[in-house]
Amino acid sequence: MSKTTQATLALKRAGVAFSVHLYEYHPDAARIGLQAAEAIGAAPERVLKTLMVEVDGKPVCTVIPSDRELSMKKVAAAFGGKHAEMMKPEAAERLTGFHVGGISPFGQKRKVPAAIEEAALAHEEVIINGGQRGVMVELAPADALKALGAKAVSLIA
Repeated sequence: MSKTTQATLALKRAGVAFSVHLYEYHPDAARIGLQAAEAIGAAPERVLKTLMVEVDGKPVCTVIPSDRELSMKKVAAAFGGKHAEMMKPEAAERLTGFHVGGISPFGQKRKVPAAIEEAALAHEEVIINGGQRGVMVELAPADALKALGAKAVSLIA
């Protein structure tokens, strides 16, 4: 398993400080984000999951705590739309260049608008998928926002 991915390269290009955590990925886990949190010994609210969504048919990237659920109504509102739905896994993989379970908001093949759950800003550091199954990056939430050109908004149900 490599510590260098398209996501870590994008963070380096953005001049963002981060550290890498490697763990044994289990594709059969009921909730991959929670499995990752347990594997690296981090609180689930600090481990953020990346969810690709379509708002009025246009792709967006959302990043929320692994122990929470996304509110489609809030996602639609955050991106100025009327309707939001989860992107199909195959479409998410084509758009991002990452495999499901390893989708990172950083270094995606095609840049799309992004938002991070505002509750993440309460933590000194958060942990987000590093672009490969079993690879996580830890960084300050403000640096994640900067690297993504994202906004912090309420996205959780």
